[in-house]
Amino acid sequence: MNGHYDQEWDAGEMGCGELVMKLKIKLSEMKGGECLKVTALDEGAPEDMPAWCKLTGHTLVAAEHPHYLIRKKETVDV
Repeated sequence: MNGHYDQEWDAGEMGCGELVMKLKIKLSEMKGGECLKVTALDEGAPEDMPAWCKLTGHTLVAAEHPHYLIRKKETVDV
């Protein structure tokens, strides 16, 4: 998968529940606008990753199973 990313994470064969919980933690450690390249071997990832991004407001930049590039949403300081 081509594309710029700031960090990379190999989720291996984690299932959906564990995958999204750890993904949330990984992204919380990053700045808004940064990209995370995720390798997720779980067979449900092609459906789960786009749905999770849509639900959380992050952007799925690219998806070529088992690789996913996610841009963290920008946060607004108030």
